[in-house]
Amino acid sequence: MSHSRIEVKVIPGASRSEIVGWLGDALKVKVAAPPEKGKANNAVVRLLSARLGVSSAAISLVKGATASWKQFAIDGLSEQELRRLLP
Repeated sequence: MSHSRIEVKVIPGASRSEIVGWLGDALKVKVAAPPEKGKANNAVVRLLSARLGVSSAAISLVKGATASWKQFAIDGLSEQELRRLLP
């Protein structure tokens, strides 16, 4: 089973949730959810899940639970597939 990891720069409390694009090797993501009680983290998982076509359960937060720079593990996609599916 393939799996990959992705670095994500999260901007919580945005006017709308969207994947902005690549910021070096990290993906920049804006979410409308506030940065409290994991709400922004969950919003990022939902956004990535919808864009990548994998279930939310296939995406897990590896590090950065309370930081703006986070790392997510994604089961079922290789690094190449991940790059192809994201802007």
